[in-house]
Amino acid sequence: MNKFSPSTLARQDLKKLSPYEPVVQPGVIKMDANEFPFDFPQEVMDYIYSSTDPQSFNRYPDPMAGDLRTALAGYTGAPKEYILAGNGSDEIILNLALTFATGGDVLITPPTFSMYEVHSMVAGARPKFIPRNGDFSVNVEEVINQANNTDTRLIFICSPNNPTANETPQHEIKRILQNVSALVVLDEAYIEFGGTSCLSLVDEYPNLAVMRTFSKCFGLAGLRIGYLIASPGVINELRRVKQPFNLNSFSQRAALAVLDHLPLFEELIADIRDKRDLLWQQMQRIPGIEVLESKTNFITFKTTLPAAEIYQGLLNKGILIRNVSGPGLENYLRVSVGTGDENNTFLTALRDLMG
Repeated sequence: MNKFSPSTLARQDLKKLSPYEPVVQPGVIKMDANEFPFDFPQEVMDYIYSSTDPQSFNRYPDPMAGDLRTALAGYTGAPKEYILAGNGSDEIILNLALTFATGGDVLITPPTFSMYEVHSMVAGARPKFIPRNGDFSVNVEEVINQANNTDTRLIFICSPNNPTANETPQHEIKRILQNVSALVVLDEAYIEFGGTSCLSLVDEYPNLAVMRTFSKCFGLAGLRIGYLIASPGVINELRRVKQPFNLNSFSQRAALAVLDHLPLFEELIADIRDKRDLLWQQMQRIPGIEVLESKTNFITFKTTLPAAEIYQGLLNKGILIRNVSGPGLENYLRVSVGTGDENNTFLTALRDLMG
């Protein structure tokens, strides 16, 4: 009898890919994942429950999330046919790679969001890296050069960028769009917190796709809702790959509820920005800390002590942040903006660790 060996059957090119396993630390102040720091508003939760009918559970969801796309058209100003809803930005990234990049190259500008590389590999594409400049700006000329001299299908640019918190100016995005034939995917997951959106360029440049999420500014990370805005030609190609019922009915209803209560969330977003700016100013005053400017809901900083030591020291005090130290980010850490009390607890602990 033949022996079954899953490792033999599995794709050999994925052997070096480690499963994504986020740190789970119960009972700590969680400031590591750039999540919405406040409890989800009770009045919006009640609205979601009251507007959810029993058939939302026993019937399949709207496969194209029509009502949500209509609401997103009102929110973004983009036509409905330019919008594709996804099960979080992760699904959209994977579908982009599966649709356009299998067998080809994907340009990524590290340090940046790690899932561009992961999903490119899963889709059978080749991730290629163009490191950012010393100030964490995108090396525009090298991106253009590589795109025109390799089999580049996709270019991922996160703006404002995770984890460096800086934006790529619109004129630099335009220069790339004008000089490449690849699809440029601009990840604007943090745009509600700062920076200039490039949504207005989608009509002018058919090789631009703008990605957004409900996870960061709208407090729906647990329900996994993302969306893409691109030309109908790009959207129609993606529909060939998209799972037929990818976004469940409850998530669609929750996203609609958020957009129905937009003034409330705009007030909370403004509060997060204010707390970010205050946290940034206070961190600037701690000796041994170098703080990057931020247009996001997190702050990235460098310490004179080893990043691993600060990370573990904070964890010992019940505070979880992200150690992002690595190539191009040696000795850097990232802290998400929390509530006022959480920020103060973090500052006190950081001051103590830095002596």
